[in-house]
Amino acid sequence: MTSENLATFARRTTTVEELEAAIGRPGAAIMLKQLDRLDEGCETILAHSPFAGCGYRTADGARHSTFAGGAPGFLHVRSPTQLCFALPANAPEPAIDHGISFVILLPGVGETLRLNGTVTATEGRETTVAVQEVYLHCGRCVFRSKLWQPRPVRASPPASTAGDGPLAQPGIADFLARCPFLVLTTGDTAGGSDTSPRGDQPGFAQIVDGRTILLPDRNGNKRADTAHNLLQDPELALAALVPGRTEILQLRGTASLTNDPALLEPLALRGNLPQVALMIDVTHAELVHSEAIERSRLWHPEAHVDRAEVPDLMALAVKHASLSTAAGAPTGFLFKLLAKFPKLIRFGIDRGYRSQLHDEGYADSAPELDRSLRTVRVSEIRRETPQAVTIVLTDGDSFDFRPGQFFTLIADLDGRLVRRAYSASSRPGTKRLEVTVKRVANGRFSTYLHDHLRVGDRLRVRGPSGSFRPDPRADLVLIAAGSGITPMMSVLRTRLARPGRSRISLLYASRSSDETIFAAQLARLQQRHPRRLRITHVQSRPDADWAGERGRIDEDLLRRWLGDASPAAEYCVCGPAPVTAAARAVVGELGVPDGRFHEERYTSGAFDPAMSSAPREMVVENVGAATVEPGDTLLDAGLAAGLPMPYSCTVGNCGECLVRLRSGEVAMKQPNCLTPRQRADGYVLACVSCPRSDVVVEAEDG
Repeated sequence: MTSENLATFARRTTTVEELEAAIGRPGAAIMLKQLDRLDEGCETILAHSPFAGCGYRTADGARHSTFAGGAPGFLHVRSPTQLCFALPANAPEPAIDHGISFVILLPGVGETLRLNGTVTATEGRETTVAVQEVYLHCGRCVFRSKLWQPRPVRASPPASTAGDGPLAQPGIADFLARCPFLVLTTGDTAGGSDTSPRGDQPGFAQIVDGRTILLPDRNGNKRADTAHNLLQDPELALAALVPGRTEILQLRGTASLTNDPALLEPLALRGNLPQVALMIDVTHAELVHSEAIERSRLWHPEAHVDRAEVPDLMALAVKHASLSTAAGAPTGFLFKLLAKFPKLIRFGIDRGYRSQLHDEGYADSAPELDRSLRTVRVSEIRRETPQAVTIVLTDGDSFDFRPGQFFTLIADLDGRLVRRAYSASSRPGTKRLEVTVKRVANGRFSTYLHDHLRVGDRLRVRGPSGSFRPDPRADLVLIAAGSGITPMMSVLRTRLARPGRSRISLLYASRSSDETIFAAQLARLQQRHPRRLRITHVQSRPDADWAGERGRIDEDLLRRWLGDASPAAEYCVCGPAPVTAAARAVVGELGVPDGRFHEERYTSGAFDPAMSSAPREMVVENVGAATVEPGDTLLDAGLAAGLPMPYSCTVGNCGECLVRLRSGEVAMKQPNCLTPRQRADGYVLACVSCPRSDVVVEAEDG
């Protein structure tokens, strides 16, 4: 159907009475939860939100809609009635004394915070806003769109749009066919602005021809601010996103409302018609880069907010309603009573979401958070050597792992999530996880942990991971250099805490006495277990009175130290590449089977040459698709697109991110833990693989 036929065929909704007949009137409680200023709960949400939809009028009178942000707290609160933020570099300047509006998002959370105000000043990109209205919005549109969940694989969208017009430009139809979420900016005749979220299954914004879109308006809270505004002023702006892509689609045009069943029928979901639809006559369409999306990294699982650090948004909405003087005594009393039971509110709200979404035809729309992540508190920082610290982490529950395994620590450093893998140095099964970190020259994460981390700070932890897990019953031969002692310490503490006859020999190399990590603890363990534990220290820069081994761990030293060691023992090595190579060679001479030799390393190697300098498409079979930007790995792109890709160490050492390459070519960092058999079977490690072409991969189950 063309836009000309639509104009003739459509039954338009042109009055408030017709609108309310179609969608109903909002309940009294809906209008009670808005405030005219920011309270403490709202300020906490703003401090944790890295991203928002934003709309306003420009100086030439046009409406504009975009996404702003990049890091938590980008909306800076100056007072309960004033805030400021930086507009994207490619956004036009807003008009002073005109309305501006926001949809404020918390990654991983369904509900949003809506904020309307007035622009009072601009200075470069810095914009000051006077707050006029703020309220919490239900999460159904986020759940409908599965915004924080992995994107499903979908059929290829249409390559082009029939007819001329802004929507017929290259890439526009493709983008809308993949889009599950957008924001609409409208305004009233008094100069106010409202930005409203819309979320649904990808492709819910249906292109009619080169200049017309039909957009369903599903059941909601019946406030219908967008619809009421369009009855006064048909001008509209729109900003749409596709999870995993760093560009957004911006549209401008005019819109009208229709409740014509013939037009609503194609927008039905399992027989459920939308209450009304927007017919948008598009005058401008443009794909632009979004620095807010690029910097926020919204679909990385680690970007999801810690629920313990932000208020429950629906419980906060009930609290706001209880403060409203318009509530009246009985209603106000009920809200005040409910506000005392936030868990009960959440239980009721979640049940309501499930029931409503099921009735509308949506299945499994509640967002699933990554349950392998834990938010932990730094309870102690202990100096081991001038260049090594032990960080003690707690969260109230025990940490279960196998001695020798590692955890991935995650922190937000300058607005970018950074991950590093560190072996546990403590015993498993306790409520304290200890990781010991040596300072690395120019190491971003280790420098942060050494110089900026404080007791009481919070980190995110993923794990445990890793196959560095010796047989708990066999005799052990441990070879470590430098910070390679950390997984060995967990093994020693665990093994020696249990009765048994197994013997342990440790060869440990360090530069000097003051750089020997765990020197005192190792001495105590040897003193307590003289028949089970033998420790030999090696120093490359010994003091004058040093009586132990001198030099570095090499093949000659290993042959002397190992002697006629039993091939039935378990051999474990952790240290720099030369140490690992020497140990592998000498242990091989002893006839030790591969299954009894375990090695661990902390850094990845260098990439193979011929990496791609252009974006490449990655499809994960039966899971989803993502665009891999130049320099990013398959894992980077998959996480950015919200795909459930397994991983842990991110340096090619643990094998957790193993995927089978079905088509295409990749460059992979060397060395890594991929075995010759796995290579022959077509496997690659997503965390250290960059595509040379478009690729299709299959993720391993579990």
